[in-house]
Formats: sequence, C-alpha cells, structure tokens
Amino acid sequence: MRSRFLARGWRPAVVIILLFIIWEAAVKVADIPAWLLPAPSRIAGEAAAVWPAFQGHLASTVSLTLLGFLIGCSIGLLVAVGLHLIPVLRESVYPLLILSQNIPIIVLAPLLVVWFGFGLMPKMIVITLVCFFPVAVAALDGFRQTGDELKHYMQMAGASKMQIFRKLEWPHSLPSIFSGVKISATYSVMGAVISEWLGAKQGIGVFMTLASSSFRTDRVFVAIFAIMLLSLIFFALIIGLEKFLIKWRPKGDENSG
Repeated sequence: MRSRFLARGWRPAVVIILLFIIWEAAVKVADIPAWLLPAPSRIAGEAAAVWPAFQGHLASTVSLTLLGFLIGCSIGLLVAVGLHLIPVLRESVYPLLILSQNIPIIVLAPLLVVWFGFGLMPKMIVITLVCFFPVAVAALDGFRQTGDELKHYMQMAGASKMQIFRKLEWPHSLPSIFSGVKISATYSVMGAVISEWLGAKQGIGVFMTLASSSFRTDRVFVAIFAIMLLSLIFFALIIGLEKFLIKWRPKGDENSG
C-alpha cells in the first residue's frame, strides 16, 4: 500500500509544488500588493505567526464539523433505510429530498438564525443539510444494487424482509454508503465554516471574516488552506475506515476508488 501511494502520490505533489513556485514568481515579478494577492511564502510566514491564536479557531471548527457530520450521516442513513423498507414513503418523500438540495445554504442561514437564534441548533442544521443528502442517496442506490438472484434465494429459504435487509442488502450497500460518506466528509468542513458565519465566537469562519474585513488577505488564505487540509485529512480518515471495515471488497474495486 505504501509503495502504491508513493507511486501515485508524487505526481500531484509535484504539480502542487510547481503551482506554488509559479504563484510565488508571478507575485514577485508583477509586484502584486500583498493585500491583493500575497505570495505563498508570506502566507506561510503569517500562518506561523498567527498559529497560537489560530489553534482555538481550528479546534472549534473541528469539533463542530465532527458533531455535525455524525448527525448528518446518521440522519441520512436513517432516512435511506426508512425509504428503502417502505416503498410508499420513498415515492412520497424522495422528490422532497431532491428539492431540499436546491435551497442555497447562504440564503437559508439567516432564516435559521431568526428561527433558532445564535446557538448550536442553526449550525447543526446547516451541516446536517450538506451532509445527509449524499449519504441518503448513496445508501438508497446501494440497497437497490443488491443482486436479485441473491434476494430470490433468501426468499426461497424463508427469510423475512428485515432478514434480507440485515444480512444481504446492508452488507452489499456498504461500498456505496462509504462513497456518500466521503462526499459528506468533504462538505462537512465547509458547512461548519458557513455555519460559523451565523454568529459564532470562534472558528475558522470567524477568523476568515475578521481577516477579510481588515483586508488581511494573507490570513484569509491561511484559513482557506486550513479548510482544504482539514477536508483532505477527514477524507483520508474515512478511506482508512472503509478499508478496515470492508475487507471483503475486491482489490479491483478498491483501486478504482
């Protein structure tokens, strides 16, 4: 696994390094003001300088992200299981799930503050809205992809609908569920940052807002890179959990994911 990572990982690493070199050179050659576009070296220096104060913001965003992610994924799984086991409910509710994703979070956020105040509730709702849908849709697709032959065999053996779900459909849907969970993992960090714009006292979103209002573009980029790094770490952790739990998955499928 390590050699495979090294064989694949060096290419994007080289591309990223080249982009930073081009970025640094372009800023220096064009003499672009730091408030407009800071050089990567300046961003790195500012990150080191503000790190003691930034740690609290980072910890607040991480805790908010984890809590919202767990709630969103749990609701997504419960909704998917309910819609799968009750076809009438799926036909009635599934279109509403699609419509719920057409509401811009930025527009909905002020209404959540009016309805629920500045506490934890509106923040959890924002993160849940961006997390539950990928999990619910991926789980429903996974449940439907179970082979009809296997289901027919279990029905002939006298298995009930719940036994078929628990012993056949649920295990076979795990790869699809993890695909949705990985998408939600990347969305959850941005959802947490957006929720912090609703009036939090700490968090990367608060740090970014303060930096933007004071025209500290270098600090805005510090926040952006922190969000990207958190998303990558979260995504990698979900991949590791997936490989640990789905050991029966064929190697060809694992490599393709």
